[in-house]
Amino acid sequence: MKIWIDADACPRVIKDMVFRASERLEVPVCLVANKNLSKAHSRLITSVIVAEGFDAADDYIVVQVAAEDLVITADIPLAARIVAKGAVALDPRGELYTEENVGERLSMRNLMQELRSGGLVQGGPAQLGLTDRKRFASALDRTLTRMLKGQR
Repeated sequence: MKIWIDADACPRVIKDMVFRASERLEVPVCLVANKNLSKAHSRLITSVIVAEGFDAADDYIVVQVAAEDLVITADIPLAARIVAKGAVALDPRGELYTEENVGERLSMRNLMQELRSGGLVQGGPAQLGLTDRKRFASALDRTLTRMLKGQR
């Protein structure tokens, strides 16, 4: 089992939670980004810098991920690809992507993108708040516990 982080836009506080869980549970983590990122000093944490380009980090993660892996991402199209491959995807706000919900979330994302490009809606998601961080910490703990027990 490995934890992959779509690291370009992942908040530092979320990465830190994942790093602590990695150390506690002895689960390796790989940060994937298209720029150099600082990371925790641990033998369990590695990073991969992919070439610049649209979806380069996503494509790398999809190729490398295995069914027993967890991917941390806010990127819904990436999450859909991860779920289709049989792995687990978790949003930095603590929402688990599943076969049942990822299609709906992808449709909503596409609708909002169209509304923003047409000028009908401004801005994106709200900043990550304390409630989101707590929800993520709980979801990460539940998900890793279930995955390590082999009960997905």
